[in-house]
Amino acid sequence: MKTMIGTGATILVADQATKWYVLGPLALDQRLFVPVLDPYVNFVMAWNTGINFGLFGSDNDWMRWVLIAVALGICAVVLVWLKREGAPRGMQFATGLLVGGAIGNVIDRIRFGAVADFLNMSCCGFTNPYAFNVADISIFAGAATLILLSGRESGAKQK
Repeated sequence: MKTMIGTGATILVADQATKWYVLGPLALDQRLFVPVLDPYVNFVMAWNTGINFGLFGSDNDWMRWVLIAVALGICAVVLVWLKREGAPRGMQFATGLLVGGAIGNVIDRIRFGAVADFLNMSCCGFTNPYAFNVADISIFAGAATLILLSGRESGAKQK
């Protein structure tokens, strides 16, 4: 569990620190756009009331609390599953990524009513209209890794 806690705490701090920087000293919420490595990486302010790509976005306050409850519920289920399975270090790391990112976005929803997204990446003639944050990257990487490792674990148990 130390690996999971350490990874989750590191991601949570990194996520909140980057959001503090873009909303504080950088004032991205007022400037809306800051070129970083234009046109490949830019800071673009977006307040996301939904989940990935703004799905299920709503200005209704009740939806914010539903998304908070869903995120915390998923974290709880994954943590119980991890503890029951006695997961190896790789799964603990992946769980830390997922939980740390989810809690980072929950903090935003509580503080601001929406998630602060600011990273925008485009390449090779493709202009990405979406913004994301450190927590989003972490949630995706953690969930994908858990799925990959779970498949590997269940395959090993069947043999």
